[in-house]
Amino acid sequence: MDGNGRWAESQGLERGQGHHQGYLRLRDILLDADSLGIEVLTVYGFSVENWRRPEEEVGGLMSLIHEAARQELRLLVSENVQVHVAGRKEGLPDWLRESLDAMVEETKHATGIKFCLALNYGGRAEIVDAVRACMADGLEPEEVSEESISARLYCPSLPEPDLIIRTAGEMRWSNFLIWQAAYAELHVTPSTWPDFTADELIQAVLAYQSRTRKFGGLSAEA
Repeated sequence: MDGNGRWAESQGLERGQGHHQGYLRLRDILLDADSLGIEVLTVYGFSVENWRRPEEEVGGLMSLIHEAARQELRLLVSENVQVHVAGRKEGLPDWLRESLDAMVEETKHATGIKFCLALNYGGRAEIVDAVRACMADGLEPEEVSEESISARLYCPSLPEPDLIIRTAGEMRWSNFLIWQAAYAELHVTPSTWPDFTADELIQAVLAYQSRTRKFGGLSAEA
């Protein structure tokens, strides 16, 4: 969800106001995705690298996520959204972790769209943690496989992504779902996240539907 800060600066606002606008956009896009029949929406809320940002901005983001988790719980329950959290949760403030745990617990039986919030998340960190879990479980080197690592990722019950959307024209993978996204399709839009609309989500889905996915093999037309 790139471009919150740039959007704020373009409007003559503080960066924190851009993050707040990004949160409001996320609420709308989640419901739009559900209406399109999308089964899982994973968003990159805060990376392991984002701790390098100014302390004031990091604190504001933590508080915003905490308040959003509390304020939106009733909506998530009423919309039958099942919430997941991916990342090193032990590195988050206790008060934020408690609000996230409550959100996950209250929605665990929901049968609608699955919403995964990646916080204190890094793709490399996730792989390291999965390998450590293999070792802790006593696996021998020859027993370590793609399947054993996949089973120990942060949210192993979620399917691998079909489509990754990057806003604000960013062309990097930025350490996001790098294990799961090995064959994901990429869609880039110049719009900043606060400007990303339901129409653009539809265009991204249509672009995805027009592609032929070969997963390293040959297409049916070849």
